[in-house]
Amino acid sequence: MFLAIDVGNTQTTLGLFGPDGALVHGWRMATNASDTTDTLHANTYAYFAKDGLDLAGVTDAGVASVVPALERGWRQCLGDHLGHTPLVVSAAHGYGMSIAMPDPLQVGADRIANAIAARATYGVPVIVVDFGTATNIDVVDQAGAYRGGAISPGLMLSAEALFSKAAKLASVSVEAPAHALGDSTETALQSGLVVGAAAQAEGLVRRIRSELGAPEATVVGTGGLARTVAQATDLFDAIDPDLTLRGIREIWLRENERNQDRRS
Repeated sequence: MFLAIDVGNTQTTLGLFGPDGALVHGWRMATNASDTTDTLHANTYAYFAKDGLDLAGVTDAGVASVVPALERGWRQCLGDHLGHTPLVVSAAHGYGMSIAMPDPLQVGADRIANAIAARATYGVPVIVVDFGTATNIDVVDQAGAYRGGAISPGLMLSAEALFSKAAKLASVSVEAPAHALGDSTETALQSGLVVGAAAQAEGLVRRIRSELGAPEATVVGTGGLARTVAQATDLFDAIDPDLTLRGIREIWLRENERNQDRRS
């Protein structure tokens, strides 16, 4: 079985894939940059055991990390378990996707995984809006090349900043309100946060489609808050919460095929 690990700034997502490529189980854990290799292994073992799964069944793994210290920790943790080096996603390789940017190494591993999975699943051109700690927009053009995108503060990051700096505003549940015009402090905050995130995505995607010359480009939402934001907009053609994990697995499959071709 294959274990995909997406290490974000706030949360780490794990996905266990069966031999047929189906996602068998998924977990979310808090990202802690000070976690040691032993801690990562113990936490992963505990998640598997809690759900009646055997970590020994994992024979391959891949990591996409935006936290350098944890990238090293996961590489060692998984290497110790597997007995061989796991896949560590890096834009330096491209994985069969041209990266049409001046400095491809600036592209985060999660963004490459999103682009690979989106192209494989939805075709081209395709635009991915990933609602995480940051809101990332990733663009694959008509030729199948990664073109870049946009990065902005994520919905929860904006909410935390607002609540910490505005003394009279209490925390509210992050959900889509019935109307953009809030008639209470709570619904006004929900409108500003959730409808605001939706409107920002709409505006950026509209401009990107125009600059790309692809007005009908498919738009995919992913990330922990994608379903919440989707309730406030009709922008998305698909909501795909497992996109990054599938991208990691897709890259692993491609690398396996490439290595086999080299040996033959």
